Amino acid sequence: MGAPFINPELIAALKRLKLGRIADTLADRLVLADKQDLSYQDLLLLLLTDEITRRDSSAAQRRAEQAGLDPDMRIELFDKTAKVSFDKRLLAELLSLRFIEARRHVVTLGPVGVGKTFIATALGHVACQYGYHVRFTRADDMLRRLRQSRFDNSRDAEKAALTTVDLLILDDFALEAMSKEESKDVYQLFIERTGHASMVITSNRDTAEWISMFDDMLLAQSAVDRFKNSAYDFIMEGESYRPRLKPQLNLEESPPNTPAHKPPRHPRSRARRR
Repeated sequence: MGAPFINPELIAALKRLKLGRIADTLADRLVLADKQDLSYQDLLLLLLTDEITRRDSSAAQRRAEQAGLDPDMRIELFDKTAKVSFDKRLLAELLSLRFIEARRHVVTLGPVGVGKTFIATALGHVACQYGYHVRFTRADDMLRRLRQSRFDNSRDAEKAALTTVDLLILDDFALEAMSKEESKDVYQLFIERTGHASMVITSNRDTAEWISMFDDMLLAQSAVDRFKNSAYDFIMEGESYRPRLKPQLNLEESPPNTPAHKPPRHPRSRARRR
């Protein structure tokens, strides 16, 4: 049996209604409907369900790109054979996203290289899949942007972006001591988000050590106390995960004859990076 005939006018109508992607799988769905003797209503439901799934997937991908999430750091890609230990029951709880619903935080602690950033990013991807808006930033980048915002009239916009997003992922926090202004910025961020919106913070230092990274001890105690008493502690221990991400030469493949061209970037992506 050959592929079913699809009227070109139907394809044109689908495209005009911005349902053109249905045409990609329409032939297969018609064959399936014939084999399973589906009613017209069941076939229509099947086609529309496909479209809903595609749109949800595309929206989640856009949110992940806007958030700055590494596409290779998704929970299904985590190497389960890695010699890293953590509370799997707690991870399952965090992946349920109930901590976001309850406006709680997560602090992911452990030595260098055990996969803290991977897990934090993976939580961000799951959040994007379920409709949340996420922002990923390294702590030093965030502090640099806030410092710069004092001079280019972007402070209100920068603070709004940090405080209103559903989930803020702050990577490598408390690596080095903060200045007086940086300490105030972090204090305000912790105060404004605690009880209102969730954060996931990764750090090589225990929360008790964060206080010494602030310039002002009183601000530090207030900020850290509020945060840690609203946060799940996700502790990771073991060998460094990074060697597993190291690129390896595939001996079964020959290198291409010509170097790879730089792929075109979407205009919106370039705009976001400026």
